[in-house]
Amino acid sequence: MQRKDHVAEIDRVLDGQDTGRDAVVAESWRRCVERYGLDPGRDAPPHIVTAAELREHREQSERLIATARSGLQSLFRQVAGQNYVLLLSDAKGVCVDFFGDARFENELAQAGLRLGSNWSEELAGTCGVGSCIITGDAVTIHQSDHFGLAHVPLSCTSAPIFDTHGALSAVLDISLLRSPSPKPSQNLAMSLVTASARRVEMANLMAMTRRDWVLRLSINPEFLEVDPEAAVALDGSGRIVGMTAGARRVLSPDGRSSLIGRRIDELAELTVDDLPELMRGRPPEERVLRLKDGRGLFGHAIAPQARPVPRQAPDLPGALGSFAGPDPAMARLLARAGKLALTALPLLITGETGTGKERLARALHLCGPQGRGFHALRCAASDRIDVPVSGTLFLRGIEDLPPPAQDALLARLDAAPDLRIIASSRLPAPDLAQHLRDDLFYRIAGATIDLPPLRHRADFDWLLDRLLRRRSSGELRLSPVARAELKGRPWPGNIRELERTLDVALTLSGGDVLDLPDLPPPPALPAAQGDDLEDVLLACNWNMSQAARRLGVNRSTILRRIRKAGLTPP
Repeated sequence: MQRKDHVAEIDRVLDGQDTGRDAVVAESWRRCVERYGLDPGRDAPPHIVTAAELREHREQSERLIATARSGLQSLFRQVAGQNYVLLLSDAKGVCVDFFGDARFENELAQAGLRLGSNWSEELAGTCGVGSCIITGDAVTIHQSDHFGLAHVPLSCTSAPIFDTHGALSAVLDISLLRSPSPKPSQNLAMSLVTASARRVEMANLMAMTRRDWVLRLSINPEFLEVDPEAAVALDGSGRIVGMTAGARRVLSPDGRSSLIGRRIDELAELTVDDLPELMRGRPPEERVLRLKDGRGLFGHAIAPQARPVPRQAPDLPGALGSFAGPDPAMARLLARAGKLALTALPLLITGETGTGKERLARALHLCGPQGRGFHALRCAASDRIDVPVSGTLFLRGIEDLPPPAQDALLARLDAAPDLRIIASSRLPAPDLAQHLRDDLFYRIAGATIDLPPLRHRADFDWLLDRLLRRRSSGELRLSPVARAELKGRPWPGNIRELERTLDVALTLSGGDVLDLPDLPPPPALPAAQGDDLEDVLLACNWNMSQAARRLGVNRSTILRRIRKAGLTPP
């Protein structure tokens, strides 16, 4: 295009004459003249930032570049044969990543299609990147749509990339040095660049919200798990803490408003407690999500990842090393138990029923000298007291020992100085002292180890997988929905109740996958509830809905108790 023809075309648009130019191009031309004072006939070289400036722009975009790079490499392989180049620009218009054919390096550089080029509208005039930054929408600026004469040969198709809070983060651009004249020839480029931008946003959301629920949304169930249109991240109360741009278009009433801070139940007939029903355990076509305006979508929920916890100390003696999984509180407890195990001190193990007190007693015994016997005495059924002269005597449920039997036990202990005593009790040590003779209590309670209930343990997944392995040859597994259900139960019977639940589920399933219908309902017993809110929250990684289910209360009750106690996430 000649200079005079291009300038005349711009003048006609600015004078209000209808030339068929779309509104985006017309408004950009007006800004270039009236706001930036640019000359449409200029043949100025591209604007390239200095090496130091480029380094600074790339450092600020480092995480985004890492997140997007594999997807952009895949996209470039699709378009390289048609001589397209890819540019990833930051929100200021500076190209921070680039994919192009090295054979055309000089020609691309002369056109500004290179690292460090600044495609902001105020410097480059009307262009794909600059117009995308201004409008926040995907655009194609094709040949004579460009304001600057130097860029008229180019065809540039750009799509915005938004961060998890809805702010513009970057622009992905597909450009061509020379293209066919009709603008619709770039429709395929538009489809590719918008799909790639959507996938970058999705990958970024998944990386930034690992500790939250992610709800992915699709109009079509076939694409729900492989390429959904949108996604939001939800905290434990169901409040939206992250989103993709597609979610704004799908969920907000006007298609453009931010969703951050909104509750999902304000927008859809769904609460955070319903999310396990939308996990992979069910066919995609059954995971229907109904919006408040009556529209239907398909939803795929992804559960929060567990917080990383320190690995258990590797130097625990004997069976203590395999007693618990990755749980900081259990690691501290077992480290203390490991030191006590190597002594002859009498030990008292306390904890709710089913927490593994006898198993811990046996593990402590195995840490001692080899060849010594382990003798278990069930105190509730002790009509007569038989006490060995050596080894370990485990007194199970010492609080159930009647007074006459306490007298007899104390007398026999005095005659067995080489016998180590390990007692267990469902009662905490101060309450147990009210049930025993003083001299017997102090004889057995040299040191106390208090086992936490299952609802307080952060290694629930480890325990669950261990129990499953014991019941199969490694082939048995849980569906995600069944696992989420088990993790949310209060477990008043603790590990023993969990074992029986798995036994029933295995019997009912008859297959290699235990699903939600295979799980027996929890017994109609009140969950044990002390002032243990913070412990439960820590065990649930501050998933308030899961904590509410474990404690048998509403999520609103959990929120109220958190505010009252002044608790904050770690």
